[in-house]
Amino acid sequence: MSFVVVVLAIGIFVGMQTAPGEWYRALEKPPFNPPNWIFGPVWTVLYVLIAVAGWRTFRQAPGSVAMKLWVAQMVLNWTWSPVFFVAHQLWFALVILLGMLAAIVFFIVDRWQLDRTAALLFCPYAAWVGFAGILNLSLAVLN
Repeated sequence: MSFVVVVLAIGIFVGMQTAPGEWYRALEKPPFNPPNWIFGPVWTVLYVLIAVAGWRTFRQAPGSVAMKLWVAQMVLNWTWSPVFFVAHQLWFALVILLGMLAAIVFFIVDRWQLDRTAALLFCPYAAWVGFAGILNLSLAVLN
């Protein structure tokens, strides 16, 4: 439960501190750009899945490679918004996203045999971050 509370609390805090503003509204966007209202609900669900996977991994193997990957992807996750929305560094944000996606995929691979549930909890996250990477790349190219 504490994993869920911490992940959601930090995610909400980062989101509130880095909410898209006029700069983001003014960007040229690709036709597949989702409406802004979708991001909050999607990230809320994803943060719950991420937290449960982290909790399961911490319970089973607190010092494992998987736990280190979980922490790494979380740090990268919470770093992306300030770099993108505050610093307006679209290309650097893309690099962060690619690192995050790599950590997510490696986490899935590592957990697949040992805790299939934790691995599966990360699959929607991997899909969303993959989509976010395509969106980030598109925004960087267009702007």
